[in-house]
Amino acid sequence: MTAVLPAPFSWRPLVAAGALALAACGPKPPLRVMACDAAPKAPVTVEADGQTARTTLSVLTYNLEGLGWPARKGRAAELGEIGDRLAAMRAAGTGPDVVLFQEMFSGAAKRAVEASGYPAIAPGPRRTTRPYIADHQKMAGRAKPLKGELGIKLVGGGLAIASRYPIVGTALDAYGRRACAGLDCLSNKGVMLARIAMPGVPAPIDIYNTHMNSRGASGVSVARDGEAHARQAIAASDFIARTQDLAAPLIFGGDFNMRHSEDRWAEFSEYHPLTLVHEVCVDPASGCEVRMSWDGDAPWMDTQDLQFFADGEQLTVRPLRVEALFDGGASGPQLSDHDGFLVTYELRWPVGMAVKAAC
Repeated sequence: MTAVLPAPFSWRPLVAAGALALAACGPKPPLRVMACDAAPKAPVTVEADGQTARTTLSVLTYNLEGLGWPARKGRAAELGEIGDRLAAMRAAGTGPDVVLFQEMFSGAAKRAVEASGYPAIAPGPRRTTRPYIADHQKMAGRAKPLKGELGIKLVGGGLAIASRYPIVGTALDAYGRRACAGLDCLSNKGVMLARIAMPGVPAPIDIYNTHMNSRGASGVSVARDGEAHARQAIAASDFIARTQDLAAPLIFGGDFNMRHSEDRWAEFSEYHPLTLVHEVCVDPASGCEVRMSWDGDAPWMDTQDLQFFADGEQLTVRPLRVEALFDGGASGPQLSDHDGFLVTYELRWPVGMAVKAAC
């Protein structure tokens, strides 16, 4: 008779669960409110014909690698340096206008975001945030409790948006326990909106941030993590449709976890008819300056960190420049397992455009 051996036991889910549980005991996510009358005026330029005005807005998306011990250890120094460097850049007038943070789980990661010194900071979904779409059918196949699919959330989504301009409106949504797979289910991943008011610009800017389900790191099958990612793409699309101000331009950034996956790109693109910054800037005729190393004809397939955009009714947006931040080169040492992705946008509008009060 052939003996049936038990499946090999893995400590990895328990280690990850322990790390996230410890993170839940740490400080609360940073929250900072900025008064509208304390905001700097945007540097607006009027074209020579007197008909069109323009300004710029720089947006950084940055995964901090902010998991806590024991999933990650020895990260406090690097996370502290992230906060210090962003604060120094702001003081020198060279910092991004807006930063989209992901993986802000550990106490050190939360302190880094706070230490960046941005006068307006909004956190994303908390551990107890409920999803707007809660009636998903069960995922295909059996749940994997030893891979993190416990049916409970140990921490929030790890998202935050920081801005040098006032955040005048926020909204957030969690993806939920039936739109996640594997170890990602231990955190309450989701999507958030921060509506930014720039003094001198006639309408606010809607800025979205997300962190979507991982692939191999989730610890489950490709089919299962792919279904979770597709459900999240639908949920994010629905969230944007419910919260977007059509008069405002839209910028959507984050860690989309679509690198080297044509299937994930196809699913995401079906629900998000937005313009990808990489696709514009890879064209030499676009007028977008590329200050980073891109390989091949589709450099967006080589990264998890992306930004998309869409015009408002009269206030339009386009990328002027893309660059890496904290990538080990001239922009600073590599302080995370992700480089920062910084996009500088141009905003344009007719001089006679009616002002939509935001503050």
